[in-house]
Amino acid sequence: MYNNITNSQIKYVISLSRKKVREEEGCFVAEGTKCVRDTWDYFNCRMIIATRAWYDENGHSGHLDKIVFANSQQMQRMSQMTTAPDVIAVYDIPQREITDESIRGGLNVVLENIQDPGNLGTIIRLCDWFGVKNVFCSPNTVDVFNHKVVQATMGAISRVRVKYCKLDVLLRQYADMPIYGTTLNGKNLYKADLSETGFVIFGNEGKGMSQTLADMTNVNLRIPPFPVDARTSESLNVGIAAAITIGEFRRRIVAGK
Repeated sequence: MYNNITNSQIKYVISLSRKKVREEEGCFVAEGTKCVRDTWDYFNCRMIIATRAWYDENGHSGHLDKIVFANSQQMQRMSQMTTAPDVIAVYDIPQREITDESIRGGLNVVLENIQDPGNLGTIIRLCDWFGVKNVFCSPNTVDVFNHKVVQATMGAISRVRVKYCKLDVLLRQYADMPIYGTTLNGKNLYKADLSETGFVIFGNEGKGMSQTLADMTNVNLRIPPFPVDARTSESLNVGIAAAITIGEFRRRIVAGK
């Protein structure tokens, strides 16, 4: 027999919108059928809050031993979405280790002070698409378990390992590997030699890479406009730039170049 949600549970879910509470409680929230379905096999589930209509349609699904019923008004109170979903899941924040073997065996994305949750979520999603398993973030990058980030990953948060650390310390530790920066005045991405392994740095939306990290790169890359002398926008959104850049790294592998 499933229980109806209590006021204390509603307040608890609402409180998880704050990073401090998420860190203290060690859990985060995912909303909506697709997001919940894409993540519930990867995280330890504390609670699934759903409407009875959602349960009637999804009653065969997993984790229903954790179900708590709520009406549409209660879902709206707890939701951080404009339109309240029919299901909200509360998960434990995983403790994922990134091994030295994993770092040295592939391409790693480095994000410095990314502020927009949508950008971070998009980058994690494209890393999942292109088989990039490790993302390293500066401490000032938006929290990966922010609701908007979780939603923007479209389930990719389940498969991509994200670690917050001092990026200069990380890169010094792996100084023997290729380190690529992304700038507006670097080497043409399509003409540069690209490795199958290493690090690719994407900087803050407004300021780009810090000088500290720029000084640690082997090659700085730029995405040229087309045609090269065309009058264009000042710059690309960091999520778009990341997609083009990582896509080119992967294209080289497929092309055998």
